[in-house]
Amino acid sequence: MRPLPTDAEAVVFDCDGLLVDTEACWTVAETALFAAHGHPFGPEQKAMVLGRTVEGAAEVMADFFGRPGAGPELAAELLERVRAELARGAAALPGAVELVRACRAAVPVAVASNSPRDLLDRALESAGLAGCFTHSFAADEVPRPKPAADLYLTACEALGARPQRSVAFEDSATGVSAARAAGLYVAVVPSLPHPVLDHDWSAPTLADPALQAWARTLGTHSPTRPTPSDR
Repeated sequence: MRPLPTDAEAVVFDCDGLLVDTEACWTVAETALFAAHGHPFGPEQKAMVLGRTVEGAAEVMADFFGRPGAGPELAAELLERVRAELARGAAALPGAVELVRACRAAVPVAVASNSPRDLLDRALESAGLAGCFTHSFAADEVPRPKPAADLYLTACEALGARPQRSVAFEDSATGVSAARAAGLYVAVVPSLPHPVLDHDWSAPTLADPALQAWARTLGTHSPTRPTPSDR
């Protein structure tokens, strides 16, 4: 792995499954939607939709269900189900609050999410993270959401940071592709164990001691090399 850069100009975080445990909400909604259309929902199906926009996930579902053209209808149903689940609350994932606060103390930070604005706001508010970010960007606020580079490029521009000197934290292949396309350093904390995602650095959790120590060294301009297992 490449060492995490301590001279980063900005840090940009994904939200769902990375900062906030919303994947449980999405999985409940997706399981119910698949069941309503006569299909089971397991790890293979989760991998198909993970990290996609609501519209992108719905198109995948429409193809899987053998219902071409039903994407908009399925997207509306999925959104309704996810909103109902998020209304019950979603917690910050281990280490998320501490990591964001430590990064924010040293460099500008932002959220770049493939969720629509209303779901992003609900997730951050529910997890107690809304006040940690002055900048957040949602899928419905850029011309092309992930896996295109737009969200990350927009975030870096707003933060006044060069993409090639910024760090992206991601949990899905879709998000990694977006960060790579934008030219950011890619740190991965995967939502699913397989397949192994492309990364510059990886850890199993945001609470990883080496990651938390790195955040406290941001701005020191003295590269350090964390040593968690490469996953």
